[in-house]
Amino acid sequence: MEDERLRALPSVERLAQALDADPALRAYPPVERRAAARAAIAQRRAALRQGASEAPDCAASPLWSPSQMFEQLCAAARQRLREARSLRPVINATGVILHTNLGRAPLPQAALAAIAEIAGGYANLEYDLTTGQRGRRDAHGEALWQELLGCEAAVIVNNCAAAVWLVLDALGRDGAALISRGELVEIGGGFRIPDIMAQSGVALREVGTTNRTRLSDYEAALAPDARLIVRVHQSNFRLTGFTARPAVAELAGFARRHGLVLFDDIGSGLLADLTADGLRDEPLPARALADGADVVTFSADKLLGGPQAGVIAGRRDLVERIRRRPLMRMLRADKLTYAALEAALRLYRAGDWAAIPVLAMLRASPLALKQRAQRLARRLRQRIPADICRIELAPGASVIGGGCAPHIALPTTLVALKPERHSSEELTARLRQASPPVIARAADGRVWLDLRAVFPTQEGDLAKAVAESLAS
Repeated sequence: MEDERLRALPSVERLAQALDADPALRAYPPVERRAAARAAIAQRRAALRQGASEAPDCAASPLWSPSQMFEQLCAAARQRLREARSLRPVINATGVILHTNLGRAPLPQAALAAIAEIAGGYANLEYDLTTGQRGRRDAHGEALWQELLGCEAAVIVNNCAAAVWLVLDALGRDGAALISRGELVEIGGGFRIPDIMAQSGVALREVGTTNRTRLSDYEAALAPDARLIVRVHQSNFRLTGFTARPAVAELAGFARRHGLVLFDDIGSGLLADLTADGLRDEPLPARALADGADVVTFSADKLLGGPQAGVIAGRRDLVERIRRRPLMRMLRADKLTYAALEAALRLYRAGDWAAIPVLAMLRASPLALKQRAQRLARRLRQRIPADICRIELAPGASVIGGGCAPHIALPTTLVALKPERHSSEELTARLRQASPPVIARAADGRVWLDLRAVFPTQEGDLAKAVAESLAS
């Protein structure tokens, strides 16, 4: 039997041709597909020579056939290909739009095109085409920031935490910063505002209480070493009830009277006014600057919908001081970030919000989501018998994520999968091994699929992944 199965092993070329024909594997170069075919065959050959117990298809069974072995080898080679790449695209069926663990904002098509154009060759990243001399990379996109934010100057670095640190380092080192106790927040990954302030060489001076801070509290904390007032957006939590804190305009007037810089860490970077869509409390950088903030920082890969970057905008003299800091070189962004961000900003200037995936997902109507969920449910019921999985629709709520507007629940329609032969946790684990992987939620014995952050072009792959995960 062992010799028979050794002889039944297909050639590498035949197995590679089967992989070439699989549309799901087209992203892998032919050399990788052939390497996966060769490795899968070699592993099976070694297992067969070691004995039946080491090979999955070697149990004594009248159902064994060369075609069965071939299918198993194809599956093994596909798995090898999927595991060969650490960073892979996934389908986000969680209903969390800005899922930090899944890369936050998907980029607009215009940004992808800009990246492809710039990445494939050389660009004038630090070259002045007019003078023929060395130029500044941070000049790219600055005119767009000035137009969209009404700021005098702007510079970007590799993320918002770096932006906060750089502002504190440049404007407050060896001095003190006044900050409300209610704004000493912890952001993702355990990073805390007090820790960032300490690392920048700025003394933290807490004012007010956790829930209520007044201008008089800032007045009481004034001292000769005070350099800054720091205002931090409470991005991923909300204090409700007996609360109060000064508005930006109030703090700006206070800061001017006492010769201090008002630094407002906005956080999410929302450039579009989405009050009509329910985001009434999410701060706008342009509004903070108009209300008197001297410098603001925010993320580009959250509600702005661009690549990972931290934006610093405000008064020209302050931005120039920040720009001249030696560590600016360590924290600077690369050419691909500039290309993608500039493309996203042009969409805002054109008012083309629909072309920005984050905004399109956030503003998707409940009716449109219900219709998509109904379509997916019909598709699944055609492929999956009811005795394997019950497929139902249920009302639910999506969230924005990324520490943005945690109090906002976006109404949606969920597709609920009630597997009859697997646990919900087992099904989510199988979905994570699909190609492409599907990330979903398991709760109450069901797997919940929310289509808000699933692109319409991914619905076919999603249905296929669910069907195959239940059948395997």
